[in-house]
Amino acid sequence: MNKNRVQVKIGGATYTIVTEDDSQYVEDLADFLNDEIRSICNSNPSLSMTQAAVLVALDQLDACRKASASADNLRVQIKDYLEESARAKMEVEVARREVERLNREIADLRNRVNR
Repeated sequence: MNKNRVQVKIGGATYTIVTEDDSQYVEDLADFLNDEIRSICNSNPSLSMTQAAVLVALDQLDACRKASASADNLRVQIKDYLEESARAKMEVEVARREVERLNREIADLRNRVNR
C-alpha cells in the first residue's frame, strides 16, 4: 500500500506523518487532538502544552480501553448468542423429526383402524 505524507499542526507545532491511512483521516485526527488540547488549555491556562497533551492522551487512552473492553464484552455476548442459536436450531431439528415420526405413527394407526 502507498504511504502518504501528511502535514498536520498540533499545539502550534507542525508534524509530518507518514501513514498508509487516508490523509483526510489523519488530518481529522490531528484536528480532534488539537481541539482537545486547546480546550484543556482554555479551561486551565496554567497548564503547559505538554501537560495538556498528556491529559488528552490519558483521556483518550481511557476511552480506548473502555471501548476495547466494551467490544470484548460484545464479542462474548455474540458468541453466547451464536451458541444459543445453534442449540435452538438443533432442538428445532429434533422436534421436527419427532413431529414427522409422530405423523407417520398416526398415519399407520389410521391405516390399521380403517382395515
